[in-house]
Amino acid sequence: MRKRMRAGAVVVALGVLGAVPAAADPAPGAPGVGDPIYPRAGNGGYDVQHYDIDLRYQPATDELTGQTTLHAVATQDLSQFNLDFALKVTSVRVGGEPASFRVDAADKTELIVTPGAPVAQGRPLTVTVDYADIPSQVQVDGVQVWHRTETGGVSIGQPRSSETWFPANDHPSDKATYRVSATVPAGTTALSNGVLTSPSQPVPGWSRWEWRADEPMVSYLPFIALGKYELNEGVVGNKPYYTAYDESLREVLPTAKEAIERTPEITDFLSSKFGPYPFGSLGGVATTGWNSAIENQTRPVYGTLFEVGKDGTWVVAHELAHQWYGDSVALADWSNMWLNEGFATYGEWLWSEHRGSGTAAELADAFYAKYPAEDAFWQLKLWPGTRLFASAVYERGAMTLQALRTEVGDDTFFRILEGYHSKYRGGHATTPDFIQFAEDLAGRQLDALFQTWLADPVKPATGPNGTPVTTVKHLPVMDEMIHGHHSAHPH
Repeated sequence: MRKRMRAGAVVVALGVLGAVPAAADPAPGAPGVGDPIYPRAGNGGYDVQHYDIDLRYQPATDELTGQTTLHAVATQDLSQFNLDFALKVTSVRVGGEPASFRVDAADKTELIVTPGAPVAQGRPLTVTVDYADIPSQVQVDGVQVWHRTETGGVSIGQPRSSETWFPANDHPSDKATYRVSATVPAGTTALSNGVLTSPSQPVPGWSRWEWRADEPMVSYLPFIALGKYELNEGVVGNKPYYTAYDESLREVLPTAKEAIERTPEITDFLSSKFGPYPFGSLGGVATTGWNSAIENQTRPVYGTLFEVGKDGTWVVAHELAHQWYGDSVALADWSNMWLNEGFATYGEWLWSEHRGSGTAAELADAFYAKYPAEDAFWQLKLWPGTRLFASAVYERGAMTLQALRTEVGDDTFFRILEGYHSKYRGGHATTPDFIQFAEDLAGRQLDALFQTWLADPVKPATGPNGTPVTTVKHLPVMDEMIHGHHSAHPH
């Protein structure tokens, strides 16, 4: 399954006796971080610490102008570097000085910047990009990630959404803090992550909204929603609480409200299983123009996926579980996607168990029985993963956790979930990290279990609860559950 390496096992040769290594010439940063699934995602040569994003938006025409400043640190001597961005750029400055720039001819989302002078390794890298475009006319990898609504627009998606509203180092490995400011016509609301500062009126007829996210997040988790919303503000457990509803939701509005306004209750329940909620604010946004949901940090965004009269708390539980697994503990790279979606799906199952609609064990067996042995569902390896949004990533991922629960017992299992989050909170983790943590806490090898449920391209001989599953009753809750298969990318 994996190789274990002990600290101190690697010796680094520092040089030949008396030799002084020559200083390397400044070089371009890599156009990607070498992700196993998306090799060109992100960029090499720098690490972003903070984004300052200032926007001006006209809902009637979907015209967006912006200025984003990246506060980064060079991780090598840089002669040139890339940013991930798809809108039309008007100017770039590095360290306050004009820099030349061009768009990669083959990849229209690669903005290549050449500063007037190289930036030395370890030095601050401050990059300011000015831009203007109509984002709904721009696609990223052939996918629409900026969505027009009846009253404005919203940018949401995974694995890539930042390219339609701010330039970024767009890979999960680079977390940063954010300040998002948007100036919009009076009567229009601008929504984003974190905590809202008081809206102001810079000029008559316009309002300015500013949101601050002081807890680092990866670049697909920030969002911007601009339009006519009912915004509700409150305090839950000493944390700012925001919910917002697009006025054009119409007949589905009551159902969306009923589900999303249970966010505090569901958060409290998940906290009892995963440990304390990891962020300083919470809430949710319901919008139009998009038919899915995504776990934007502190504020999941729900599209037009709620059905009138149906219980929608399942998708709320899914996206809130991501606040621990995916947002707080982020992926080191995309090949570990089951750590996001398998955990969030298991959050749904725990919520079902709590509600008395079907235990996690019953759901695991039911999903196991749903797919015959010859189904392609069982042929997809979850780690190292090759696809992000396949059903197996969600459902077999959750079955893996139930198999672990069966193996180690409830007490150890929930200590594993809480301890894993606590250890990697605010950072990144991999599948080997999780397996090693589970083994250490359980006090025994678990290689065979994880090999069976994550890697073997066959249906396990027995179900997640360790017994043959030949006849499993259909659980109505399975029809109600929404597994958050994000529609922002076809893979």
